[in-house]
Amino acid sequence: MEKQKAEYYAKHLVDAAYRVHKELGPGLLESVYFFCMMEEFKLRGIKAEQEVFSPLYYRSNKLNKDFRIDILVENEIIIEVKAVEILLPVHVAQVIS
Repeated sequence: MEKQKAEYYAKHLVDAAYRVHKELGPGLLESVYFFCMMEEFKLRGIKAEQEVFSPLYYRSNKLNKDFRIDILVENEIIIEVKAVEILLPVHVAQVIS
């Protein structure tokens, strides 16, 4: 993704997340924020797919296991939805993997 396009989507994705949080507040289940984020993207005309599966490769071999991506935006940006009080190392590891 070119830099200008990435910056455009980054701005709108952060703004969409802020809007959802402002509307709903804290303390709800991840699934609620997830569905509201998808609706916010739809309202903004942003192409987003939910629960996309991506194959796991190990040493160039495709294994019989998939990663589940919460939200895939414009076929390039991965969003992992979290509803936690404190971001733990395990949450960061989920995003990295």
